[in-house]
Amino acid sequence: MRAAYRVADVRSAEAALLATVPPGALMARAAAGLARRCGQLLSERGGRYGSRAVLLVGPGDNGGDALFAGAELARQGVRVSAVAVVPDRIHAGGLAALRSAGGRLADEALSAPCDLVVDGIVGIGGVGPLLGRALALVGAVTAVPASAGGPVVVAVDLPSGVSADTGDVPGPAVRADVTVTFGCLKPALVVGPAAELAGEVELVDIGLGPFVRAEPAVRVADDGDVRSWWPVPGPQSDKYLRGVVALATGSVTYPGAAVLSVGGAAAGPAGLIRYAGAAREQVLTRHPQVIAATRVADAGRAQAWVCGSGLGSGARAIADLRAVLATPVPVVLDADAIAMLVDGAMAELLRARRAPLVLTPHDGEFARLAGAPPGADRVGAALRLAAWTNAVVLLKGSRTIVASPDGQAWANATGCAALATAGAGDVLAGLLGSLLAAGLPPVRAAVAAAYAHGLAGRAAARVGAVTATDLVTALPTVTGSLTAPCR
Repeated sequence: MRAAYRVADVRSAEAALLATVPPGALMARAAAGLARRCGQLLSERGGRYGSRAVLLVGPGDNGGDALFAGAELARQGVRVSAVAVVPDRIHAGGLAALRSAGGRLADEALSAPCDLVVDGIVGIGGVGPLLGRALALVGAVTAVPASAGGPVVVAVDLPSGVSADTGDVPGPAVRADVTVTFGCLKPALVVGPAAELAGEVELVDIGLGPFVRAEPAVRVADDGDVRSWWPVPGPQSDKYLRGVVALATGSVTYPGAAVLSVGGAAAGPAGLIRYAGAAREQVLTRHPQVIAATRVADAGRAQAWVCGSGLGSGARAIADLRAVLATPVPVVLDADAIAMLVDGAMAELLRARRAPLVLTPHDGEFARLAGAPPGADRVGAALRLAAWTNAVVLLKGSRTIVASPDGQAWANATGCAALATAGAGDVLAGLLGSLLAAGLPPVRAAVAAAYAHGLAGRAAARVGAVTATDLVTALPTVTGSLTAPCR
C-alpha cells in the first residue's frame, strides 16, 4: 500500500525532522535524489556530458531543490541554465551552488533546444492557478512533448499548477514526464486530474517517514495488497462456502445490463450466482451455470446482493430494490438503484439496515444523490457522501475513489480511458458483489474490484477498442492472476 498525506501533515512532519538534522540537510537530500533521476533520464537520451538542462525556478524551497540538483548535474558535464520566475527572490544558496558548478542564470526558458526541463516553479505551497511569468514558462515547456522530440520534463515534488491536497487543476499546469517527490506522496499525485499530469512518480526518501503521525489523506492499493485480500478457495471449499452472490439487474428494456453484471460476478471468487429479474432468459443463454428466477423473492439465499444496473424505475424496479434492501446481507447499489434513492422514499429501509451497503455512482449519479457534483475535491466529496449515507462509496472516474463512513479513502491507480464505455459499470458492480459474497469486507471489496476492473480495461485496450463485453472476456484472466493456482 502507498499512502498520500495532506500538506499540513507534511509540513508538520518536516518541522519535526528539521529539528533533528543540520541546516540544509533536507534540501541536500531532496536535491541529490532529484539530480540522480535527472541524470538517469539524460543518460537514457544519449548521455549527460554536453546535454542541456533548463531549470524553471520559483522563489521557494522547490526552486532551491532545483538549483542544487542543477549544480550536481553541472558538475557531471551538463550545460545547466536557470530561469527565475521572480529574479529578486531566487534561492541564494542554490544559485551560488549552481554558478560555482558552472551553471548560469538565463533570461529566457527555451532560447535554444534542450534535453531536460526541471519544473521547480511551485511545490506543495502553491494555491490557485499559475499567473504571469510562471504561466508563460509553463506554456514554453509544454509546447512540445518529449514524445514529439521535446525535452523530458521533470517536476519537483509536484507539477506546478496543481492543487496538492485535492488533485484539482485550476488552470494551465505543467505536464511532467516524471515527478520526483520527497518524503511521502501527496494527494495530487494519486487523485484527480493532477495525477494524470504527474507522469511517472518517484518517491525519494529524505527521512520523513518516522515523523509522519497523521492518517493518510488517501491510500493506494498495489498488486500485493489485492493479492493478499483476494479470497482463495481451500481444499474443503464448496460452491456455498465460496459465497453466493445474487443480482437484481437488467430489465425488459435493458437485458444487456443483467448479462454484463452476471459476467462480472462470474469472474469473481463467489461459487454460486443467483439471478432475479426480467432478463432471466438472456442471462441463462449466456451463463447457463446461473440459478435464475424472475423475482427477488424467489431467488433464494445469498451472501450478497447487487441491485440496480439497467433495472429501470417502474413499480417492479421499486419492489425489487425494496426487497433487496430488506435482506440482512451486504448490498451493492448501482445505476438505477442509486437514482431511486434520491426522493427519500427508501430512507426508512436504509436506516433500518445493519448489513454493509456499497454505492457505486458516477459523477452524474453522485450529483443527483448528494445535491451537487463532486467538484474539485473528489476525495472529500466521496467521504461526505459516505458519512451521510453510512455506506461505502465507490465514486467512479479515471481515478476511482473508495470512501468509507469512518473517514478512510482509497484511490485506484489502474483505471484507464478505455473504461469509459457503456456497461463497464455493470461489470464492475457484479465483480464487487462477488467479492462481498466471498467474505471480503466492503472497503477491500470495493478497492479490489476497482483494481481488477482497471487491469481488465488495460488488457482489453491492448487488443483494440473496448466494449463492456471485452471487459467480461478479459476479467477471468486478470482475476486468475490475483489468486494462487489450484493444487
